[in-house]
Amino acid sequence: MGGLRQALMHDAFAYRPMPQLRMDGPLIRRLPKRIRARAVWAPHALVVTAALLTFLTGIAATEFPLAELLAVFPAVSVLMTLVRPVGAFWMSLLLTPVTAVVGHGGWPWGPSSFFAHLVVLVVVAARTGPRTAGWMWGLTVLLGTVMENAVWRPGTTTVGMAVVSALALLVVAMVQIRQDAEREVTVQRTVTAVERDRRTLLEERTTIARELHDVVAHHMSVVAIQAEAAPYRVENPPPELEQAFVTIRENAVAALTELRRVLGVVRAEDYQAPDAPQPTLAQLDGLLANVREAGLETEKTVTGAVRELPQGVELSAYRIIQEALSNTLRHAPGATAKVEIGYVLGGLGLRIVNGPPTGPVKPSPGAGHGITGMRERVAMLDGDMTAEATGEGGYEISAFIPVQAGSEPREKADRAVPLEKADRA
Repeated sequence: MGGLRQALMHDAFAYRPMPQLRMDGPLIRRLPKRIRARAVWAPHALVVTAALLTFLTGIAATEFPLAELLAVFPAVSVLMTLVRPVGAFWMSLLLTPVTAVVGHGGWPWGPSSFFAHLVVLVVVAARTGPRTAGWMWGLTVLLGTVMENAVWRPGTTTVGMAVVSALALLVVAMVQIRQDAEREVTVQRTVTAVERDRRTLLEERTTIARELHDVVAHHMSVVAIQAEAAPYRVENPPPELEQAFVTIRENAVAALTELRRVLGVVRAEDYQAPDAPQPTLAQLDGLLANVREAGLETEKTVTGAVRELPQGVELSAYRIIQEALSNTLRHAPGATAKVEIGYVLGGLGLRIVNGPPTGPVKPSPGAGHGITGMRERVAMLDGDMTAEATGEGGYEISAFIPVQAGSEPREKADRAVPLEKADRA
């Protein structure tokens, strides 16, 4: 009874207008543009047409002198489904005894009331849910059974109403269940895509952290070595200076220890430390030679005064170019690529653009790590990046990595300290 009250009695006559169809629906989007704006009103037009048929059927199926007046009420109950669906059901149910006594052609439902009540059941069930449809069907069969037992007449229609309405409501319930399942699948796909993107982002950040470990460890090791050697370069240094260098070395060694701990957290089980130093733009020609051997025609253009940049900038620039060319090989077979590097006063500019593919493009099983990794590298260095398709059918990646004045490496003794020796320190 609680379910009955919630489904059919709570705010039974509340104003609930029937919504329009969605413009992006599976049927609407296939129609021409001129018809789409009007096609969204198709359910409303069907209900109005059903109300008109109910009115015409009621005029022909009643012996009451004012037939038009009596035929209006079932039609009104059909129209009510557009704005007050549950109230329309109660109105149609209560009109059944009235039209049965005055009309002819069936007991307790005549042709007009049978058609009207069936339309009401279907429309209300479509606008509410399977549970409400079940309660409406049960009350309809109960009313017909009571009226047949109280007064029996030839042409009894309760069995026919029960069977036809059950089939109609079953179809409506199956459609609703399928729509609910599709919506749930869509939600799950959206959640899965979000989780996949988040996992991809974390994997790329972990990869960047592993690669930058050697760069940071090298600089911190150089600081520790120079702090230890600095007092011996000055004759009779004051104790305060010696203690300051000792403190600097201790802090550098402590930072290296914590850095290794952090790397241990983000390191995968199958991770192996690289034997060679991390690549820089000086090794870019070797990369271009490799992609040319793989079948990608590549052209490099360098503008500005070439100079050595911080290792983090050089590494990120190299990886961005590497990933962009790899994407071209995967997604644009047969295309040509251009790599433009611009050394400017405030930083480094990169532009990698490829033409349209000339061969068949095979579906890639990747999860979109490339663009995500590029954006993370550029964002880590406070740079800007754009990745978009070109008008010719290719793809273009542009990035600018700022380099502050004075942060570029200088010819110092730290360049003479090998990475392996510095890391052991």
